[in-house]
Amino acid sequence: MSSIIQLLPDHVANQIAAGEVVQRPASVVKELLENAVDAKASDIKLIIKDAGKSLVQVIDNGLGMNVTDARLCFERHATSKIRHAEDLFTLHTKGFRGEALASIAAIAHVEMKTKQDQEELGIQIVIEGSKFVSQESAVLPKGTSFAVKNLFFNIPARRNFLKSDTVEYRHIIDEFQRVALAHPNIHFTFYHNGSEMFNLPISTLRQRVVNVFSGKTNEKLVPVQEDTEIVTVQGFVSKPEFAKKNRGEQFFFVNDRFIKSGYLHHAVMAAYDGILKDGAQPSYFLYLSVPPNSIDINIHPTKTEIKFDDESALYAILRASIKHSLGQFNVAPVLDFERDSNLDTPYHYKDLEGAVPTIQVDSTFNPFSDDKVNKHYAGSSSGSGSSYKKPVSTSNWESLYVGLKQEADFTTESTEFSFESDEVTGSLFNDEEVEHAVQNVYQIHKKYIVSPIKSGMVIVDQQRAHQRVLYEQFLTNMTVHQASSQQLLFPLNLYFSSSEMELIDDLKLSLVNTGFVFEETNDDHVVISGIPVNVTESEISMVLEQLLSDLQDGIPENSFSQNDTIAKSMAKSLAVKTGTSLTIKEQENLVNGLFACKDPNVSPFQKPTFITMRVEDIDKKFAL
Repeated sequence: MSSIIQLLPDHVANQIAAGEVVQRPASVVKELLENAVDAKASDIKLIIKDAGKSLVQVIDNGLGMNVTDARLCFERHATSKIRHAEDLFTLHTKGFRGEALASIAAIAHVEMKTKQDQEELGIQIVIEGSKFVSQESAVLPKGTSFAVKNLFFNIPARRNFLKSDTVEYRHIIDEFQRVALAHPNIHFTFYHNGSEMFNLPISTLRQRVVNVFSGKTNEKLVPVQEDTEIVTVQGFVSKPEFAKKNRGEQFFFVNDRFIKSGYLHHAVMAAYDGILKDGAQPSYFLYLSVPPNSIDINIHPTKTEIKFDDESALYAILRASIKHSLGQFNVAPVLDFERDSNLDTPYHYKDLEGAVPTIQVDSTFNPFSDDKVNKHYAGSSSGSGSSYKKPVSTSNWESLYVGLKQEADFTTESTEFSFESDEVTGSLFNDEEVEHAVQNVYQIHKKYIVSPIKSGMVIVDQQRAHQRVLYEQFLTNMTVHQASSQQLLFPLNLYFSSSEMELIDDLKLSLVNTGFVFEETNDDHVVISGIPVNVTESEISMVLEQLLSDLQDGIPENSFSQNDTIAKSMAKSLAVKTGTSLTIKEQENLVNGLFACKDPNVSPFQKPTFITMRVEDIDKKFAL
């Protein structure tokens, strides 16, 4: 009987390992950038085409490799980072498993060029699907260049699982930003389809954050600094008023390695407790330095999760340091205005004392004695310097009105005037309508609207109902291109990061169809001069932030799906929220608007908008 268990060939084992290491083009970008950082490069270039599907190339000026190392680096478990098992707990580098290059070479066409500084010639190696095609000497600059072409060329099933170019490109940007933020001492350049997307010179930590996210990032940041025996925390958090709906600008780095940690994120949110709006997310760029032997980074294939020895202490230190920084910012704001010299005391009055006013009182004055008053105040008085006029006698006051009636009658007869009556003849809604409205709709707990029907009553969820009404309005406007806009008196400037600006550029036509008017679009901000009629100026920023958050995983290729996503996002942002008190007329309009929709039964997110209760069901409740 033949054996059942067999050893896998190397190329098959490499393809299986590639499934763990290389999930998409962004995975290749991450591995190659980290290798370039470990090679002590000071200048790294990333070049991609077609969102990495056709080409991912990383060029560095690092140490380079000799001929032996260049061949050996493509073997499985070949690494220069560790020698013993104990080295796993004292790591100071990025990649250490020795599977990245072997996995990449198994599923792509790889061309590597490398040269060490002391060598005259470098070496060029070409590999296709784990097979060495050529190896030859070449005149090359110092450093290494990896070009990965035609990713998943021999695994078409994996290639079909890749998302659109927009989605894959956003994942590449995420990986590039993570490596660039962790190493401000390295010059990074990023090119996509021949266009320069990022050019990040060597700079300080704050400048690197500002260069990556552009816009007005600098004025949003609050520095954080804390040095303890357990951990050293430094970096920046955003001011509470600049919090966003999405979690895009949140970065933790431990020993210059990007990580994800829900536990540490909770510590940051605890520091912001009480000063953030519901659902708002702060931005933070926090760098933690801990002893290498106090963490285990070998618990996840992508190395984005880390196990700490003392997580509770780390939680408390991080929360306290952020609270301290926010307290300093809120308690001691900087006054940036200049002193006005016009408010200074004139020089010749500087040493003079003010004269004390004197008051003279006539002790013999009696206001109730007419003789004394007339005698004392005949002409001008000399007591207090004021003047007094003799009171006019009012004994014959009836004579003032003699002949007034006749004069009024004469005026009326001689001239005719017609005046519009100021009397209110009616209200916008007559009493019968108001009474009828009061009897037909009721709001319960500022959340539900109850209206009687023939069979019983209907209970409407006001937020979901308004979402449905707005959704169909926006979708209709975008479909027939008949949206109405209201012009702003002063155009509004909104600042976004480079990746967000790309999304806005892609969505610009659809947003115009909803009623937005873009006066200007720049690299880091947009100028909006018109907005949809049912959007207020204060809501514009919230609407666009929510839209960018909903589309952070990519924009649908289909135009209808794109319009549908935008309409859903805007309806969710602008719908009346639970806890909002509505007038009788607003309740009626909302209920009537809901049942005028094409599909009033569910919200845009497939949640029921209303329920009905029959009289029989209510009777059963009382029969118990």
